[in-house]
Amino acid sequence: VCCPGFSAVQEEGEAALTEAELEQRVEIFLSETDTLWMLDLPTAVVSTEAEEAGRVLERNKIYTEICNAKTDSEYFEEKMVQTISGAAKTKEVQCETITTAEKGMMVTSWDLDNSLNASETEPTETEEPGAPAGKSSKSPTAEGHTWNIPPFCDSIFPLTIAEGAVPAGSHEEKECHSEAILTSANLQQDLVVVERILMENIFQPKLAVYRQIPVLVEPAVTSDTDEEESEEDEDEEEKAEEQQEETLPDASESPAEGAGPSLEQLWSYRCDLTRGHSVSSMAWNKVNPDLLAVGYREFVSQDQKKGLACCWSLKNPMWPERIFPCEQGVTAVDFSLASPNLLAVGMAHGRVAVYDVRSRSRAALLDSSASLNKHKGPVWQLRWVEQDRGATAGDKKEKLMCISGDGRMTQWFIQQRLDCSDVMTIKRTESGKKKLPGERERKSEAPLSQQAAGMCFDFHPEDPDIFLAGTEEGHIHCCSCSGKEQILGTYRGHKGPVYKVAWNPSSTEMFLSCSADWSILLWHRDSHSPLLTFTSVTAVVHDIKWAPKSAFVFAAVNERRVEIWDLTVSIFNPVLSCAAEGNLRCLLFAGNAECLLLGDSRGHVGVWQLHNLPVPSA
Repeated sequence: VCCPGFSAVQEEGEAALTEAELEQRVEIFLSETDTLWMLDLPTAVVSTEAEEAGRVLERNKIYTEICNAKTDSEYFEEKMVQTISGAAKTKEVQCETITTAEKGMMVTSWDLDNSLNASETEPTETEEPGAPAGKSSKSPTAEGHTWNIPPFCDSIFPLTIAEGAVPAGSHEEKECHSEAILTSANLQQDLVVVERILMENIFQPKLAVYRQIPVLVEPAVTSDTDEEESEEDEDEEEKAEEQQEETLPDASESPAEGAGPSLEQLWSYRCDLTRGHSVSSMAWNKVNPDLLAVGYREFVSQDQKKGLACCWSLKNPMWPERIFPCEQGVTAVDFSLASPNLLAVGMAHGRVAVYDVRSRSRAALLDSSASLNKHKGPVWQLRWVEQDRGATAGDKKEKLMCISGDGRMTQWFIQQRLDCSDVMTIKRTESGKKKLPGERERKSEAPLSQQAAGMCFDFHPEDPDIFLAGTEEGHIHCCSCSGKEQILGTYRGHKGPVYKVAWNPSSTEMFLSCSADWSILLWHRDSHSPLLTFTSVTAVVHDIKWAPKSAFVFAAVNERRVEIWDLTVSIFNPVLSCAAEGNLRCLLFAGNAECLLLGDSRGHVGVWQLHNLPVPSA
């Protein structure tokens, strides 16, 4: 844009002009001033016939090759940028389905008796109809006999009491009788049955989805007087439903097959006892797939408080079947296969205890407190391992294996008492870095401890003598229970403590590991360098699990998210990533359902239904 200016040049003349001079013809010359540019936008389009067309095409080709070369890099991210943009912000909100519930109150005879006793007055020899409760009455019959009438019946059925009636018993006797009824075994068994019926009615739709059976729909009950009015309403509703059938899906059905993977929360295992505790570990019962063991721990100002080990059942998601209080926080739990009633519990101060879930006693069946070889650090993981996997169910033998923060891998023997022997001791290893040319050797500094803290382990799915052990150094050792050389190889790839290792149950030469360095690594047994690295968010990865029905799908939890990875779809991004309300700590797949269990720092164990998750055929 230019703004040209003009100047007028006039020939010299006298100051005062006469009329004759005014009528003369005068010549004026106009000339252009310098151009002033206010805005200049160079074009981004070049004609193919222009001189610089070849140079522009060559630069575009070079830029395309650079972009293609960076596509496979994990540090490259493609974005459209025009001006300087601020940091991207993502906000996700997820809430549970709003449900309605009916509540009621049941008044028993003891409630009526107590309320009437509060307003009891001084007794008299002759009692009128509606006599105060608290004293049993006698009603005469035609034959002269008397019948004892319970106190609460007086307020419901007023009776005329004969003169001179004697109280049937004192108030203390009534209290003893009521207490005996409440503590009777028959009443408690009946209450359990009623509780089961109520839980089945409340959670029937959710349990049906969990067990993959049809959901029962309650039939609509109408009276005879409302049938005529309801017929007209039904006709209108049918017309409205026909119009909405094409657009609105059925709410009771699962998401459409064409939709992507999703999670739907069914319910949460939680109660007042677990509030303020953090879920540390979970384990299914090997024989009863409806029984779940959950370990809880609590931290306040870095001081460990008492923990819990609870056994939850699908029959009652609102209260645990068994509660075992522990002196310290529970860090690991696992059920036995040879004896499904035995539950092993590891604690934060190194104690190992075995509980009998068939007994209602909260005391431990066996305890390592009296053992001379007990652990001196937290028992981060324990597991019952089969010794002879080809034996029948009655002849199966197991060994209880533990790994602790004191650097010891131990095997526990269950006899008259609980005692252990060391399988191996994890030593600290060198970093393995090569020295640079010209670098001087540093003086060896003695570490504070020659032993490295063990964090996790996993036994080979086919060979019970081979197992992996993750350490606080970030190393993973492949070890053998038999033989002179216990450590067969060391895998170095993590920069922080290894929180979990897991063999692939289908492809037994592959395994996963997660660490505090925000990464998940996929390893091959014969390669000491990771095959793949999975990093989606900058958060500590606490737990990983392979899907039980696929060799390519696994789940992982970090501080705030749960991720589902499918290696057949993508190795760069998870197929499903969902935010959570609390800090997630552990996860567990359901063996008999398409569900995922998530334990968080609030003491909740959420049961989530997996929808549209692809399952490879091989």
